[in-house]
Order: sequence, then structure tokens, then C-alpha cells
Amino acid sequence: MAENRDTPPPSEESDLEREIRSGRQFSLSEAIGRLGGGDMLKGASAVSRERQAELAIDDFLRRHMSDPGGVLIIVLLRDLGEILLRRDYDHPLAVLSDYVGGLLESEAPLEVLVRSLDVEWGRVQGERPHFQKTGSLADPDDPYTVDSVRATLSKVLGALSAGEA
Repeated sequence: MAENRDTPPPSEESDLEREIRSGRQFSLSEAIGRLGGGDMLKGASAVSRERQAELAIDDFLRRHMSDPGGVLIIVLLRDLGEILLRRDYDHPLAVLSDYVGGLLESEAPLEVLVRSLDVEWGRVQGERPHFQKTGSLADPDDPYTVDSVRATLSKVLGALSAGEA
């Protein structure tokens, strides 16, 4: 018993799609793409909200901060990444402002940051880090001292307070 199915005539769109697919090799990614359809990401970004927040902070820091040693941004972003996991991704510069303000409020967190910067700088450069001892003068070859980092972060906080985006 043969069933007689009425199939509609192929439309121009179907013909075009068939012609496009004829030259392609079938792959797993092709199958996933077909399953997802054309509207799979409609209205949504392919970049996660967390990554968007990190990129906004990275962009702001690169435009408003001088980092001759090259690791201040790396360490700040690493520390802020942990904070962003617990905060709202919609206001990354507010998170940055709170973080930098907290560092500048007290000497202890700033000293911890400077020590992390020295360790990271030593790792990247393949050299022994210059650790500044509390109450002593900084090594003139040290790219990250408490005073230099405080000055840099104060400029960043000033730019944030002025609403520079």
C-alpha cells in the first residue's frame, strides 16, 4: 500500500539552500548549526556577560593607566575576575571603582597588591622580584612600589570619578 503524499513544489529558497549545501562536506558543526537554526543567537551576545565585564574593565584600564612593568593590568583583572563572579556584571566600572577605592583606603591591601605585582613581574621577566620592605626605601629598579602603585590607582579612581568611560 503506497501512500500518496502531496508535497508542495520546492520554493526558490529551498533550491538556493540545496545549491549552497551541495558543495559542502557534512560535519558535526554543520549538524549543530542546522539544529540551532538561524535564530539560535538572535537577541543574545555570543560573549558571556562575565567576559563583557572583564573586557570593559580591561579597555578602561588600558586607556587610563600607565603600566611600564606590564603586569598591573593582569593582576588587577585576575583579582577583579573573582569579585565579578559575586557581583553584578552590568556595572563593571562600578566594581572597578569600589575595588580601587578599597585598595587606596588602607595601606595593608595596597601592600598585598604590590607584593603580588612583584611576584608576577618576576615570573614574567624571569628575574628575582624586588620586594619593598615596610618602612624602608624602595629599590630604584623596582617597577612596582607602594607609592607608584598608589599614584597609578589614584589616577584611575580620578578617571572613574570624572565619569570617563
